[in-house]
Amino acid sequence: MLNSNVIKRKSKLGRNLTILISAAVGFAVITVLLIKMFQGNFQDRVTNRKIVDAWNQYDYQKVNELTAVLLEENPFNNFALVYHGFSSFYVALSQLDTLSTQNYLDDAINSLRIALYSSKSKLKGQIAYVLGKAYFYKNTITSYYYSDLAIKYLEEAKNSGYKPDDLYEYLGLSYAALDMTMESIAAFTEALIVRESYSLLLSIGEQYYKAGQENVAKQYLYRIVNDCEDDNLVNKSLNLLGLIYIDEKDYGKARESFDNILKKNQNSADAFYGIGVIYEKQGDLVKARSEWRKALKIHVNHPGALAKMAAYN
Repeated sequence: MLNSNVIKRKSKLGRNLTILISAAVGFAVITVLLIKMFQGNFQDRVTNRKIVDAWNQYDYQKVNELTAVLLEENPFNNFALVYHGFSSFYVALSQLDTLSTQNYLDDAINSLRIALYSSKSKLKGQIAYVLGKAYFYKNTITSYYYSDLAIKYLEEAKNSGYKPDDLYEYLGLSYAALDMTMESIAAFTEALIVRESYSLLLSIGEQYYKAGQENVAKQYLYRIVNDCEDDNLVNKSLNLLGLIYIDEKDYGKARESFDNILKKNQNSADAFYGIGVIYEKQGDLVKARSEWRKALKIHVNHPGALAKMAAYN
C-alpha cells in the first residue's frame, strides 16, 4: 500500500512538473512573440529622425511618403507640414507628365500655406521662398495666372531676410510674366550682382527692349553674341537684335542678324519671320509673304507670321 501511494505521489509530481514546464515554455514563446511584435512596430513607426535622415540623403519621395503618414495622424503637425511641402515641391520638379507635376505642386502649396502660419519666425522666410517658387512653376504649366502669388511669397521671403542666390531671378521672371517691366529689370539686376549668367543678360535685354530702351538692351545682347557658347541663347539674342535694328531702320544689320541665326539653325521660324518683316518694310510684300510662309511651315502657329499673313491676305 505504501508503495502504491509513493507511486501515485510521484506520478502527480511528474504531471505537475510537466504542466509547469509547458506553462514556462508557453510564457517564453509569448514573450518572444511580444518582443518581436514590439520591435517590428517600433521599426515601422515614423519618426522625425527618419524623415530628417531621408531628407539628408535627398530621398524626397521617401520624405514625402513618411510625412504623409504623420499628417494622417495629425494634419497640423508643423514639422510634417514643412517637410511634406518641401519634398512635394522637389518631387514635382522630377515628374515627366504635367498632371503629376501639378498634383505635387498643389500638395506643396497646400502644406506650406498651412505651415507658414504656425512655423517659427526663423523658418518663415524659407517656407515663403519655396512657396513662391511652387507658384512660379504652377504658373508655367496651367492656363491660370499665379505670378502675382509667386511675387507675394518671394517678396515675403526677401523681406524676412532669406535671400538665396536664385530669389531675384525668380522675382524678375515673375514680374516679367505680369508685364511689370521696370520691377523685372530691378530684380534681374539684383540677380546679376549675386550670380552673373548669359540667361540673365538675355532676360535683362528683353525687358529693356520692352521698356523702349533699345540702346541699353543692345549692350546686354552684344555680350551674349560675342562671348556666349550656347547657340540657343546666341540665336535668341541675334533675333532680338534683328528686331531692334528693324525698329531703327537699319535693315542691313537686321538681315545680317537673321542670316547668322540661319547659319546655326536652318529651321528658325523667328529668323524667317524677321526677314519677312524686312521685306515688308522695304515694300516687297511678295518676298515678305514667301518668308512668312517658310516660318509657318516650320512653326504652324507662329504668332507673328500668322498675324502678318492674315493682314495681307
